[in-house]
Amino acid sequence: MRIATWNVNSSRARAERIGDWLDRSDVDVLAMQETKARDDQFPESVFTDRGYEVAHHGLSQWNGVAIASRVGLEDVRIGFPGQPGFGDPEEREARAIAATCGGVQVWSLYVPNGREVDHPHYAYKLRWLEALREGGAARLAEDPEAQIAYVGDFNIAPQDDDVWDMAAFEGLTHVTEPERAAFAKLVDAGFAEVVREYTPGPGVYTYWDYKGLAFPKRKGMRIDFVLASPALRARVTGASIDREERKGKGASDHAPVIVALDGADSQPVDRPQSKK
Repeated sequence: MRIATWNVNSSRARAERIGDWLDRSDVDVLAMQETKARDDQFPESVFTDRGYEVAHHGLSQWNGVAIASRVGLEDVRIGFPGQPGFGDPEEREARAIAATCGGVQVWSLYVPNGREVDHPHYAYKLRWLEALREGGAARLAEDPEAQIAYVGDFNIAPQDDDVWDMAAFEGLTHVTEPERAAFAKLVDAGFAEVVREYTPGPGVYTYWDYKGLAFPKRKGMRIDFVLASPALRARVTGASIDREERKGKGASDHAPVIVALDGADSQPVDRPQSKK
């Protein structure tokens, strides 16, 4: 079985590209973030026409998460226990959805951006990550053999190699010590980051800004991850980042990240990365 995560940056604007990518990549499960659609606007037929079941959670033209699966889609959950909201009055945003797919509980997560270090959104981001950690730790304490995948856009670059130039990020979010500590606490709670060992850096990223020719200049960030519980980590046989999907007209600013588990009928997507 192969699981992918992809911040599609608008499911409606990129519906055709998403469908074409599914045809080429042949993944079993695709977790999506930043769908930017209400549930009634989500292009469900892109998935059902290809034999995928799909669950989507979207409240407005912002945020939005979804999971598409051709190996079953059961026990769909919207949000996680203790997930905080944002705003005044505080509202829980469409940033987390889970479903059991082929025996694996897959969480599609769109972690808050944080905006600026002194912005209320930054404190919200840290609260959000701590609530996620608490829920994950409690679940593993209850069932150490649970197969859980936390996948998505974490909006954190955990290591210096995960950004093109640390000096360019001085004083900015995504690389601060509290954010990195929050990510490390998720790992310490039992959720291993399983992609890096198959896609070592430096210079390996999952996101490139649209501005300033960031993609051709290779000015990127690694902020999209797959975190696996111990039982699931033992099944991982490979991983890749489909950098080629960032190219061309109408591309998302993120690339899909793919993980292969034992028992899969095919190997993980490993399309060559161009130097351009």
